[in-house]
Amino acid sequence: MLLKGVRHVPAIKTIRTIRLDEIPNILWVELETDDGYTGLGECWRGAQATEAAIHGDVAAFLLGQDPRRIEYISRRLLTSYVGFHSAGAETRAASCIDIALWDLAGKRQGIPVYEALGGASRLQVQVYNTCSGYQYNKAGGCFNHYTGRRMAEDAVKMAGPYDDQVAFIQDAGALARSLLNEGYKAMKIWPFDPYAARTDGSFISEEDLRRGLEPFRKIREAVGDRIEVMCEMHSMWSLPAALRICRAMEQYNVFWAEDPLCKMDDPHALAKLRAGTRTPVCGSETLSGAVMFRQMLEHGGVDYAMLDLGWCGGLSEGRKIAYLAGSYNIPIAPHDCTGPVLLWSGMHLAFHCSNTLFMEVVRANLATWYAELVDELPAIRDGMAQLPTRPGLGVSLKPETKLRPDAIVRESVWDPGAAARLIR
Repeated sequence: MLLKGVRHVPAIKTIRTIRLDEIPNILWVELETDDGYTGLGECWRGAQATEAAIHGDVAAFLLGQDPRRIEYISRRLLTSYVGFHSAGAETRAASCIDIALWDLAGKRQGIPVYEALGGASRLQVQVYNTCSGYQYNKAGGCFNHYTGRRMAEDAVKMAGPYDDQVAFIQDAGALARSLLNEGYKAMKIWPFDPYAARTDGSFISEEDLRRGLEPFRKIREAVGDRIEVMCEMHSMWSLPAALRICRAMEQYNVFWAEDPLCKMDDPHALAKLRAGTRTPVCGSETLSGAVMFRQMLEHGGVDYAMLDLGWCGGLSEGRKIAYLAGSYNIPIAPHDCTGPVLLWSGMHLAFHCSNTLFMEVVRANLATWYAELVDELPAIRDGMAQLPTRPGLGVSLKPETKLRPDAIVRESVWDPGAAARLIR
């Protein structure tokens, strides 16, 4: 029984991580509090290393903390001894924990996360479809830079109607028509990736350049300018090679070249690239922390800012990055092509921020394995995401996800001992 004038301070009592052998890139974290709430977070790539960082390092600090002190916890976790600009397991651990804390904050107040962040700046968010397939990114580690990625060829058969990575190689025009029929008005493809492996990204021949441009030609031939087309370049290219590709794409009015350089943390090279082509530049899901984005923006390196909440520090840091981009009049586009909880997190940031341009989605994932893992997916109608209504992130893992035979579940539990959690 609480004394009069004394209120209970909630505490994090359990940190639970879940990953699946079938999808080794993904890690979920659940934070349980001693007053009955559970917050869900997610990170992508390096799942085993992040799991080890959470239970081996983070748990000792986080257990027993007041989950409402999100900014305090974010600062502590993002200033570890390895350095703030690190984008490794420590930053991924901080990111997914921060997302879970915001999920807790929304649930405790009975409001969606975008409202907890400060409210919605819009009632709908335009989405674009990243044209990956059903298995793309489900497997493979942090170092599958070239050949580890699935490279679709002309002879590969589509595994279903949304095997879009095969489709953009075989018939990009038909793919564009399919997307327009479903209400999508923007799409993203990466036809140049196979050619980077030949020279480690230092050079692209005229023949390979022509082959890489074919999907863009077919899209424009099939649907004209009725759909926007982005080019993902996956941080594979030297500055001269990236310039050659970007200049060649100008004829097809490509909406942006995303992560064109192998060193996206080099603001000087980015500024040279942007000054040398009419194709707009987007970057970068690979950057961690607001300072890296500030340097990129200060040098005029990008036209659009993309951020991944599972890699940059979570919603707390992501919101700062978005505000920073807004101060430069640069639109943001949160990254997906990861897992369903990160998609929800990006949606809430997108609805909150006034400088949101797009939210990335993958229709192949939405139609298959995302729906198998979680109890709710974002509502998308006519190419527009609809405002979430459920408290917190609005998503939970299905109970059966944690009971799967291939599930690896670990817990760290708080032992409060004799310590009182009461404040006056």
